[in-house]
Amino acid sequence: MAAEKLRSKVGSAFKMHGLLLRAEANKYLIEALQSVNELELEDVIENIIDAVEKQPLSSNMIERATVEAAVQECSQSLDETIEHIFNIIGAFDVPRYVYNSERKKFLPLSMTNHPAPNLFGTARDKAELFRERYTILQQRTHRHELFTPSAIGAHPDDSRSKFQLKTIETLLGNTAKVGEVIVLGMITQLKEGKFFLEDPTGVVQLDLSKAQFHSGLYTESCFVLAEGWYEDQVFHVNAFGFPPTEPSATTRAYYGNINFFGGPSSTSVKASAKLKQLEDENEDAMFVFVSDVWLDQVEVLEKLHTMFSGYSSVPPTCFFFCGNFSSAPYGKNQIQSLKDSLKALADIICEYPSIHKSSRFVFVPGPEDPGPGPILPRPPLAENITSEFRQQVPFSVFTTNPCRVQYCTQEIIIFREDLVNKMCRNCVRFPSTNLDIPNHFVKTILSQGHLTPLPLYVSPVFWAYDYTLRVYPVPDLIVTADKYDPFTVTNTDCLCINPGSFPRSGFSFKVFYPSNKTVEDSKLQDL
Repeated sequence: MAAEKLRSKVGSAFKMHGLLLRAEANKYLIEALQSVNELELEDVIENIIDAVEKQPLSSNMIERATVEAAVQECSQSLDETIEHIFNIIGAFDVPRYVYNSERKKFLPLSMTNHPAPNLFGTARDKAELFRERYTILQQRTHRHELFTPSAIGAHPDDSRSKFQLKTIETLLGNTAKVGEVIVLGMITQLKEGKFFLEDPTGVVQLDLSKAQFHSGLYTESCFVLAEGWYEDQVFHVNAFGFPPTEPSATTRAYYGNINFFGGPSSTSVKASAKLKQLEDENEDAMFVFVSDVWLDQVEVLEKLHTMFSGYSSVPPTCFFFCGNFSSAPYGKNQIQSLKDSLKALADIICEYPSIHKSSRFVFVPGPEDPGPGPILPRPPLAENITSEFRQQVPFSVFTTNPCRVQYCTQEIIIFREDLVNKMCRNCVRFPSTNLDIPNHFVKTILSQGHLTPLPLYVSPVFWAYDYTLRVYPVPDLIVTADKYDPFTVTNTDCLCINPGSFPRSGFSFKVFYPSNKTVEDSKLQDL
């Protein structure tokens, strides 16, 4: 492409992002882009601008050194594609992005004034936890077509079907009755038996006597869209709904290829055509999900024997084993018993050389496995328990709960928690019709953008690490390994599956095929 045409293309692309190139930076970039194919040029320029914006900029005048670093990062990312095929990402390695409402974009933690996360959180961390959950849902809701202001000159009927979100502060400032309003806030129970709605601007008492609940499990600490009227310092709710969900593609259209998910890639793997091609070509890729693998039970080990012998001719890409790894997780011999059980499993795996050589094994701890109590995220099983197993089975990873898996362009979250019963028990009002609990459950998780939308006394979280439980942008697959009956539900382009408890559900498990995003229900029958 002619240098002059290239110069104007680069200049206008940077101006669109509010950036100006110094003469030297411009000259360097034109030289670097001379050899780029014209069809790929726009994407390459966008990637370079993203890499520039990620750096700490003191002004909108871009120096040559900044552009050089950005070009180097982009050229490296092409070479690294092969490394990005399959990665297990522990919860403590997930990057933290904070939404900046003034700039209307997500900034990495290093570009904000937030301190680095610490397990011993401060009072500020606890307040930020709920404020960040609120901010993420608020910006997502404001973008939804029902809440965006009508365009000038739009048809009057269009304006009538639009809604405007109010804050609690605007209600509290009124002495007269305020008719039909919609407020986004969190349900809390500040006094026993009395529910309140809370947002960053204030708290208001709720009257739920006439409230209708849309589908979902409405628990304390859930964020809701409450529709009703305000009078005498009480908000009378007509209807409760959840904030609207948003497919991953829509989120990325607004925020570009930021890698919210984690892993070695500097940008979102969703944007990689090369990884997408590898994903489509590898039709044999197969993930097996098994939960409650009670290794101290002879019958469970026998069934795993049967499973491995069945898969020995076509070894799966990866086996994901979720805890609890003991049926009786107590007593002074618990750790030694678990080490012996893992040794027995390693011996079984070694009996099948094809699986031992080709398959990976990922272990996600359960709520009752040895560790620091029920607080999330949970660290992996301790090294002194797993070291012998890892020597015998080198392709094994002991990771956190929850954990993330990136396979080519697909993003998978695995969470081992008995969450369905917890959420049902803590409902403000249990669904009276349509008792399809899995659908209610999945809708709640995705609309809340969080794995545990429950009060902290029900599901404790390390305050400063609450962001590791986010489900935003929506991943391709969520595995909630729960003792509830197995289910498969699709919502907002996201597949949510529960393999069920392996011993309790008659030895059922789930198999996922990433190339066509299908799930197979599997069960080991008695011979």
